[in-house]
Amino acid sequence: MMNSLQSFSKLFGRSNGVILGMVHVQALPGTPRHCMPMPDIIKKACQEAAGYQSAGVDGIMLENMHDIPYLHSHAMGPEVTAAMTAIASQVRRICPTIPCGMQVLTAQKEALAVAMATGLDFIRAEGFVFSHIGDEGLINSCAGELLRYRRNIGAENIKIFTDIKKKHSSHAITADVSIEETAEAAEFFGSDGVIVTGTATGQPAKVEDLQDVQGAVNIPVLIGSGVNTDNVDRYLGASALIVGSHFKHGGQWLNDVDFGKVDDFMTKVNTFRQSGNSVSR
Repeated sequence: MMNSLQSFSKLFGRSNGVILGMVHVQALPGTPRHCMPMPDIIKKACQEAAGYQSAGVDGIMLENMHDIPYLHSHAMGPEVTAAMTAIASQVRRICPTIPCGMQVLTAQKEALAVAMATGLDFIRAEGFVFSHIGDEGLINSCAGELLRYRRNIGAENIKIFTDIKKKHSSHAITADVSIEETAEAAEFFGSDGVIVTGTATGQPAKVEDLQDVQGAVNIPVLIGSGVNTDNVDRYLGASALIVGSHFKHGGQWLNDVDFGKVDDFMTKVNTFRQSGNSVSR
């Protein structure tokens, strides 16, 4: 049986420096900013996914980022899960081989259900261990329920990458728990990989946090914010780099993808790869 690091490498074809491009799905039906018909939302997501694939990223992740303000999963209507399923199924149809993931903000079971139904490979989950205060309010640990749900729906092939000390959140209630201890708890509770971020979307993670977490666990460690062309060399030793804001016009997550920036970024990454300067764990 493969361990988490081996399984990660098998999925992405490399053990470190995997580049994941973000598709920030337009605001979905029922949310305050919704204004685009579903066929157009699907078309835009598919165009971005296809563009990322052509640019040579290693994977794609879909997220309902425009559904501001976000809700706890118990208050979220079924239309969001249905819409994300429709979008993901079409993205998977045009990108049948590249690894694809899903995040439904604060709704881990829903993300897992969408991934299972559409043949995706992983999800990003927040609040996996311990608790924190996010924009939506108190977010509690979901590991026990989520892994049981994954077993019950037969989705154990889908990896769950989990935020630790998540961005846009207060961690005062766990101030006595270090990021390394949080990562160790996530590993103990069955995470397939932990995600280290800065304090907010687009803000770089501390390199020291990456190194400390890598020294504490034997599962993949991903970077979840703030990677750009100028600092990418500092993070290529991580298992993966999730890149969203930097790939957008003006470096703002709510704008359209600038595929010229994606091409420049991947050119730099590939130069490092060819020179052997990316660090393996």
